[in-house]
Amino acid sequence: MLKSKVFFNDILYTLGFFTKILKGIGHFILRGQASYQILIMQILFTFVEALGIAAFLAIGIGAAVNIIGMPLLAGISQERLIYPLLITMITREAGPLLSAFIVIARSGTAIATEVAGMVISHEVEAYISVGVDPIEHLGVPRFLGVTISMFLLNIYFSIFGLAGSFAVAKVFNPMPAVVYFNNLLQVLTLYDILISIVKSISFGAIISVVAILKGFGVERASTEIPVAGLKAVGTSFAGCIMADILLSALYYTSLQ
Repeated sequence: MLKSKVFFNDILYTLGFFTKILKGIGHFILRGQASYQILIMQILFTFVEALGIAAFLAIGIGAAVNIIGMPLLAGISQERLIYPLLITMITREAGPLLSAFIVIARSGTAIATEVAGMVISHEVEAYISVGVDPIEHLGVPRFLGVTISMFLLNIYFSIFGLAGSFAVAKVFNPMPAVVYFNNLLQVLTLYDILISIVKSISFGAIISVVAILKGFGVERASTEIPVAGLKAVGTSFAGCIMADILLSALYYTSLQ
């Protein structure tokens, strides 16, 4: 009973923190010029520097779907089902979630430990003493940076995943690129694109809010800094998986 109450209180506190970040976005846009560099650097670290590993993973997933799926579908003379399978696995399901895992492993840990270090070194107190809101100055640009980066990284992942599948298809069943991508576009629907976008933005919001919150949650000891990073990773993984299940359930329910 006590654990359930603590868990419920943690959720309410996180939602309240998320609301405060959303309120700070307007102030950040209007008078946050000093924080724009944080936003730019966050996008650079979270999106640009993750392009290599994202491309490698996406191509591998796309190739695996084709290598595993095509023989099975060929056995029942349903080779054309490979295209909806690719859209489902890469664009709608694996793309957003695996992109989120990349961001959690790289940026979730980095944000939590960086903010925690600022708290321990009393840098946050210094911001407060001169009238600067630390959430608006430190939290909002990181929230926007991670969310924007997740959206872009998800698109990038889908493109490279489908390209990786095409590379395998060319080996086993040579076909023009126009034919391959035309077949994909025929099965790709607006709902597939929308659910992928909603997932990526939701995951970005979850990762950034959790990382910032865990960073601000430390107290005095420097030993709390790595603990904050570990908590941010674990909570972000759980949050993204739960959100993925919920959004997927809502998507498939709406199709019925």
